[in-house]
Amino acid sequence: MGAEYVIFGRAVPTYKLALATYAVVATPIVAMKFGGKKEAAVNTIQAASEDEEAFIREFIKAAEEDQPKNA
Repeated sequence: MGAEYVIFGRAVPTYKLALATYAVVATPIVAMKFGGKKEAAVNTIQAASEDEEAFIREFIKAAEEDQPKNA
């Protein structure tokens, strides 16, 4: 068929080495793509006090009202 490499005393055809290389490279990519779903981060406010948290919530609410709605 073609060239062969001797690996651990066995003759391995080059096409099998190529297929093994493709599998090794593609497996992590596919695993990342179809891996577990990550939940979206919840909008949490890490404030030092209740007053600060209330101020931030009001500020965000006012900013959202000022923004034109994108449809």
